[in-house]
Amino acid sequence: MEYAEDDFLMISGIQHFSFCPRQWALIHIDQVWAENVKTMEGNIIHENCHNPDFVEKRGELLVSRGMRISSRTLGVTGQCDVVEFRQNNAGCYLYGQKGVWQPFPIEYKRGKSKDIDADRLQLCCQAMCLTEMLGVPISEGAVYYHETHRRETVSLTEDLCHQVREMLAQMHDYFRRGYIPKVRPRKGCPSCSLKELCLPIICKKKSARPYYDTMLGE
Repeated sequence: MEYAEDDFLMISGIQHFSFCPRQWALIHIDQVWAENVKTMEGNIIHENCHNPDFVEKRGELLVSRGMRISSRTLGVTGQCDVVEFRQNNAGCYLYGQKGVWQPFPIEYKRGKSKDIDADRLQLCCQAMCLTEMLGVPISEGAVYYHETHRRETVSLTEDLCHQVREMLAQMHDYFRRGYIPKVRPRKGCPSCSLKELCLPIICKKKSARPYYDTMLGE
């Protein structure tokens, strides 16, 4: 199955969906957004990454920034923050470059490494797009965390790829139906930039009796 370009979803939405499907739906279906300190810091960090005019070459290393990618089989589009290409006989040919090159995608994040796979799933989706575009398997990538200034190498296993496919299938289904998941309070709700729009507090069921008693003067 292949998706039409009009049905493509943003790759960055995978991270949102992994954290909270409702957050993803509010952003990508309802088209609502709000900034906070964390989102603004993330934007500043990515300004340097998303510069497609900055291509660096050092010997057998070629660094590309802001590379546009997409996949018709997954139905997604987006950008890689950084893709390092190293000369390797198992790699692919690149226009204007001599030799064969192996891609190594790198995703930049504001905070630090997390227990959940949100960042790793986003990176894996990028690698799957690159594989489809360049015709070369990619077994590893990395997530660079700005808070710790450390690069975490990620093994792009078949299990991780399966999770990406399953998640995207659900995202496409929600998007097609315009479905917004109900509020489910999570640990990250207080720090979410959409908390005033999502209103997680409304899930707390309260009895209507006090309201009626007040209005009826009882």
